[in-house]
Amino acid sequence: MRDALTEGELIARYPRAWHMAEDGSWPGIQAHGLLSTSALLDLYGITGAERSALMSVRRPQSVTMVRDGLPPAVVRDQKPMNDGALRKCLEDGLTPAQWYAMLNAKTFFWVSRDRLDRLLQARAYRRTAQLVLTVETRGLVEANRDRVRLCAINSGATLYAPQPRGASTFLPIAEFPHAEITAKRRGGDAVVELVVEGGVPAVAAHVLRVERVVGASPSVIWERQAC
Repeated sequence: MRDALTEGELIARYPRAWHMAEDGSWPGIQAHGLLSTSALLDLYGITGAERSALMSVRRPQSVTMVRDGLPPAVVRDQKPMNDGALRKCLEDGLTPAQWYAMLNAKTFFWVSRDRLDRLLQARAYRRTAQLVLTVETRGLVEANRDRVRLCAINSGATLYAPQPRGASTFLPIAEFPHAEITAKRRGGDAVVELVVEGGVPAVAAHVLRVERVVGASPSVIWERQAC
């Protein structure tokens, strides 16, 4: 039996994807896209020890970067991570520093709004405004298919029953063992994260709605008009 999803099946099963960003970041996203941490550091000229600290060490708080000619940009915190738990679930000889570097080279989308809403309700985020982008999966995947990866876990969290993770955690669509994972989860969604290596500079072309969310209270600040 064929195990992997086709691109068309992925799009049909998950027609929308969601990204949580810093409040107030929509103008910067429109101008520069959704960039991975490493790509943001390139853009803002962050090098040396400062770059190493942001790339390979857990960030307990978000960090704001500034550069002449650019709007302020925020590298998000990694509060759901714990180094002790991470060491126990890493495979393939990876170290926490290597895992953080892997995460920081990617841009992440949820394929379930329910999972996003649970994150928005988490203690670390529910009292502060967050920006939520709703993205059309078809356009996102077709424009970035060579860099799209699928992930079956919440790769940026280790707080509750952390699942094993390693070199094969992020896989191209054609290599992702969808049927195998679905069978183990008794019909539950096999895909948790849709990931783009490096980032999506032209993400605004695929955004359908932008919401400002505080806790369980969203307000639409931008929405694509139907043609």
